[in-house]
Amino acid sequence: MTGPKTGPDAAEPDAAASAEATLDAARAWLREDPDPETRAELADLIERSEGGEVEASAALHDRFDTRLVFGTAGLRGELGAGSNRMNRVLVAQSAAGLAAFVRDRVGASIGSIVVGYDGRKNSAVFARDSAEIFAGAGLRAILLPRAMPTPVLAFAVRHLGVDAGVMVTASHNPPRDNGYKVYLGGEDDGAQIVSPADSAIAARIDEVARTVPVSRIARSLGYEIAGNDVLEAYVAQTAAVAPAPSGSEGMRWVYTAMHGVGRETLERVLDAAGYPRPTLVEEQSDPDPGFPTVAFPNPEEPGAMDLAMATATATGAELILANDPDADRLAVGIPDGAGGWRRLSGNDIGLLLGWRAARAARGAGAPAGASLASSLVSSPGLAAIAGHYGLDFHETLTGFKWISRAPGLVYGFEEALGYLVDPHIVRDKDGLSAAVALLELAAQARASGSSLGGMLGEMAAQFGHFASAQVSMRFDDLAVISHIMEKLRAQHPVEIGGIRVSRVDDLLEGSAALPPGDVVRLWLDDGSRLIVRPSGTEPKLKVYIDVRGESAQDAASRTAALEAASRHFLSELREA
Repeated sequence: MTGPKTGPDAAEPDAAASAEATLDAARAWLREDPDPETRAELADLIERSEGGEVEASAALHDRFDTRLVFGTAGLRGELGAGSNRMNRVLVAQSAAGLAAFVRDRVGASIGSIVVGYDGRKNSAVFARDSAEIFAGAGLRAILLPRAMPTPVLAFAVRHLGVDAGVMVTASHNPPRDNGYKVYLGGEDDGAQIVSPADSAIAARIDEVARTVPVSRIARSLGYEIAGNDVLEAYVAQTAAVAPAPSGSEGMRWVYTAMHGVGRETLERVLDAAGYPRPTLVEEQSDPDPGFPTVAFPNPEEPGAMDLAMATATATGAELILANDPDADRLAVGIPDGAGGWRRLSGNDIGLLLGWRAARAARGAGAPAGASLASSLVSSPGLAAIAGHYGLDFHETLTGFKWISRAPGLVYGFEEALGYLVDPHIVRDKDGLSAAVALLELAAQARASGSSLGGMLGEMAAQFGHFASAQVSMRFDDLAVISHIMEKLRAQHPVEIGGIRVSRVDDLLEGSAALPPGDVVRLWLDDGSRLIVRPSGTEPKLKVYIDVRGESAQDAASRTAALEAASRHFLSELREA
């Protein structure tokens, strides 16, 4: 009797079987795909792969050997055909699975979902598909009337009192990406999903994908189109966050929407709050899914604000504000004192807005338990501010799904340009309410003969010279990121940049204060802190560096030394 084939030749039949299985999956997908563009793309790959083209076969394996995972960030990935891409098939399965989850959650009641979308490619298509499927599942489905910022959708979940919300967006990801972000109403009060809801939704999606052909998923045109009253209510409440104070008159500033959907809504908020309208970066003021003027539509990326800075220089502006494409983040530029511009870090902005919130909370007689919160990778300066004003402070995992759930929250931020300045409006980051709050600070500084730069100096003198930096390494292969994290856990560095590591916190299993997360935190003898974690939205490994110096110069020099040391030890781990 002959046993199983072993040795070098055994891989050939296995490879052939794998290739045929992938082709079968691609053919089945093609039969269900309602999108002419992805159908043509996939048909071409199948034909070339059947003809023996290695590149086409590799592309099919990349698209069909795995599936985009639905998690606490929902879905996000590159547009294209296949289970490992964002497309109408995957969105239809996701919508049907989410509908089943909502029906489970509401029991005998008629569930409800509101759907929003940004200006990215296919966002409107994915949103309409979702609304049809939600309606076809017997839910009350409400579609926002046009492309709008993510904060408007987050607001609509609570304003309309629905059971769930979906925002079709990939935020600041590259142009070829799109995504599917889910919020829950009821006891979640409009926050993004967390465990175990993510797993329950994912299980329902997988069940649909296994058992129901896309062509048989029920659809209905009986969904509602939301009226302008949703946007008008959001504008009114956001404008009330920071009505224009004395000092705002004649303020000259520049705004860029980064080819996104923020401009229209922000202009309405500005008019309602009484601020002067900005000079627009015209090339970037309207939605454009190609993002033609930026390499990455993320105001954190080098060069992304160059046009805004050039416009500000040409117009003699005092300030630059920038939203990312779905307007849930805010970036700020101020004069650097040498004829150029300085982009403030997310921590700079976060601490300024935190200082504003703490003063307002104390002035309003904040109740016991009122708190500030930030993600664990954000500046520890917020804890110092909270302590000074007698407020509680909470440190959370990254993401506003966690920050927004902090007890007694009056303000929260994360260093990636995300700020929640009024939890009564949305329970998510909001780049528009953050913009008017920042304008209020700029106007107040202006009225006193100072500036935002002067306020940063005043804050440092009162609370300490905190400095932060970030080292990011981008990888094409996510397995490399996992390898580095495994090596870091197996063998912690003894010292970094000549400074002894005094304590290591591995948060993979969670802690008394934090749920589990793929995070390693390193504390150094001089009080500095390094946090290593994979990005939740991009193929990056990130190191967050925080120091507190005796002066601004001392903090900056220590931060720079730790940046260089971090790159070195990450490279060593990669090669190990």
